[in-house]
Amino acid sequence: MTNVSIVEDHIEFGLVLRDIINAIDGFNVRGIYNSAEDMLSKIYVQPADIMLIDLRLPGMSGIELIMKLKVILPDAKLMVCSTHNDNDSIFEALRAGALGYLLKDSTTVQVQMAIKELRDGGSPMSPFIARKVVCAFHESVLKIDNGLSFREQEIIELLAQGTSNKEIADLLFISTGTVKTHVRNIYKKLHVTNRISAINKIKKN
Repeated sequence: MTNVSIVEDHIEFGLVLRDIINAIDGFNVRGIYNSAEDMLSKIYVQPADIMLIDLRLPGMSGIELIMKLKVILPDAKLMVCSTHNDNDSIFEALRAGALGYLLKDSTTVQVQMAIKELRDGGSPMSPFIARKVVCAFHESVLKIDNGLSFREQEIIELLAQGTSNKEIADLLFISTGTVKTHVRNIYKKLHVTNRISAINKIKKN
């Protein structure tokens, strides 16, 4: 029997996941926890082989929990289940030690296939997430390292398309102020003082 833990602060969604997973032959959900702290307090009482973790949790974040679990239980198989599909969330989770990444709009069949794939040694990802990972890899191979973060790279590419700060904020679900901060950081890293110079420098690379 493969035991599974779910860390999800929306109890209704946690119960849906439990029913989906318990319907798979050979799998059993040992517990649903509404916070990282709750899960850690019971980690040895209700041990699990697989853990599904939301990123946005009250208190300790899902990223922090993944990092702690990799130290406490290095053999545990950790998978994110989240609504967040931005590059920063994806790659921070993977760097922290997550072996898979599912979006919450995944179908029942997709969740069940992902759980079984994770048990069997795979790294399941929602198609949208897998595409982002592949694209990021291609970019890292094709582009000279310019020191920009994934978010900054997203923003400079949108700037190159003529997208305004407000439009970028709407597309990336962040505030206009956050966009402006990223733009200032881009200028600093590229050693330029304006948008045109930044775009031209990226295109040359």
